[in-house]
Amino acid sequence: MTVETGIRPISGSRRAKDKIVQGLVYLAFALAVIPLVSVLWLVVKNGIGRFDLTFLTHSMRNIGARDAGGGAYHAIIGTLEQVLLASLIAVPVGLLTAVYLVEYSSGGRLARVISFFVDVMTGVPSVVSGLFILAFWVLVLGQGYSGFAGGLALSILMMPVVVRAAEEMLRLVPHELREASYALGVPKWRTIVKVVLPTAFTGIVTGVMLAVARVAGETAPLLLTVFITDSINTDPFSGPQMGLPLFVFDQAQRPNVTAVDRAWTGALTLILIVMLLNLVARLITWWRSPAKRGS
Repeated sequence: MTVETGIRPISGSRRAKDKIVQGLVYLAFALAVIPLVSVLWLVVKNGIGRFDLTFLTHSMRNIGARDAGGGAYHAIIGTLEQVLLASLIAVPVGLLTAVYLVEYSSGGRLARVISFFVDVMTGVPSVVSGLFILAFWVLVLGQGYSGFAGGLALSILMMPVVVRAAEEMLRLVPHELREASYALGVPKWRTIVKVVLPTAFTGIVTGVMLAVARVAGETAPLLLTVFITDSINTDPFSGPQMGLPLFVFDQAQRPNVTAVDRAWTGALTLILIVMLLNLVARLITWWRSPAKRGS
């Protein structure tokens, strides 16, 4: 006596199509990884020679165009301060905007207008944000070149990325969690702070790090707002301040091997800083994960 299971065996043609599609997926993955690996290998190969303590602890002050030595300490300080200022401006604004769009807007006209302008800002070239800060902050208000001006320009580029990432993560939070909180008499604002945001915390941090990686290597906005200097300036609110993208740009255009080697090492340093920031973000999300808190 045979038993009908209702499950039809997979035919040979369907199995072959599955293998073909799987092979195409692997091929697409390899094609996407090859340029990334080649770029990383080229940067490491050309930049590791000057990656030493002198490069990390000295500036280019009193270093001639063809002189050996010198470093990017002033540019590292500038990049860290500029990205930090941009994050302090863009992350709260972007997160509050995402909270409004998801929790309060109800699809009204204002929400559609905000979403439209966020989409527009996502596609704005980076040089436009630099020109805007140059015209408004530097020329009209007369504040001069500074690291803070560069941070303002970078924050314009960060905001739409933070808004979209946070918005998508907040939409993934199940409505049942909100309803359970409301059923206990918890106000909406407290539900957002205590339930919704902690649930979406991991995704929001990932989105913030994507925004940081997006702006950390921008050169055009800094060239228009921060300017270029060979000296160490730890005050981002006063005077020109170097950044690693500017350092790479400045050294790469000099017609000698010594400067080009410094440019490659500056690019390697920038990649390592972004990787380190991503590692710190991963550690924070792991520490805040439910599995970690419950153990």
